[in-house]
Amino acid sequence: MSTPPPAVAVRGLVKRYGRTTAVDGLDLELAAGSVLALLGPNGAGKTTTVEICEGFLAADAGDVRVLGVDPAGAPDALRARIGVMPQGGGAYPGVRAAEMLRLVAACSARPLDVGWLLSVLGLESCARTPYKRLSGGQQQRLALACAVVGRPELVFLDEPTAGMDPQGRHLVWELIDALRRDGVAVLLTTHLMEEAESLADDVVIVDHGTVVAHGSPAALTATAQQQELRFRARPGMDLDDLTAALPAGYGAAESVAGRYVVRGRIDPSVLSTITNWCAGQGALADDVQVTRRSLEDVFLELTGRELRS
Repeated sequence: MSTPPPAVAVRGLVKRYGRTTAVDGLDLELAAGSVLALLGPNGAGKTTTVEICEGFLAADAGDVRVLGVDPAGAPDALRARIGVMPQGGGAYPGVRAAEMLRLVAACSARPLDVGWLLSVLGLESCARTPYKRLSGGQQQRLALACAVVGRPELVFLDEPTAGMDPQGRHLVWELIDALRRDGVAVLLTTHLMEEAESLADDVVIVDHGTVVAHGSPAALTATAQQQELRFRARPGMDLDDLTAALPAGYGAAESVAGRYVVRGRIDPSVLSTITNWCAGQGALADDVQVTRRSLEDVFLELTGRELRS
């Protein structure tokens, strides 16, 4: 069985604004029926990249294919196959929530049932409320409903859970997971690392308009430089023998009296070395915990910790 072509394929994308290069030779690929999270600091080029894929901006260089089509000029045949959830919602301020969704549904050949979608996204109680009077979370959920009501093959979601409470956020996560199960490809941008780690099959981290890391959340966190093993034991044990027994590059310290930490890639051999060392000291390692770097740790390691405007 042949592999379906990618839903989005970007090669060598460049976009300039005057002397500023917003996107500089960027590559990414979104497989059909999968979720890709595009991450990066403010100004890294995420929104520009997405808007080019949506057909709202023209690239200065590179090749972009969305469902096999060049999105430049936003041909009607392509637009009918994609859903877009932009930042800011994109609805008319005075229109009622259900009216807005029905208007978008009327433009689709096979729309989802509007009442069902309002129910799924918890919008039934505000169906007759004007958009401008909806809470931020309700506006976001309505924008998501407008993006998916037409049964798209591909959905672009820009910060889909911004301003939502935990209940609304998890509701949206469940809907995105359902889209993937139905074979819909999803490209989302988010500043929530937990969201990317929970939802994405693949993650692309961009900085200064270029890709600095790409892979599954598990692969990106597995290749982070260090893990940590923490345990409790008798205070004041001599760590010199442990450091000598561990592979080169590992570190060991007593962070607080009786609480020890070993930093490095923790595998069964390293764990055995630590427990044998404790036994040699006449001590038992207790409350042993192994932690790995999170996606947020990897993100900060690659893009820096300074706040950007």
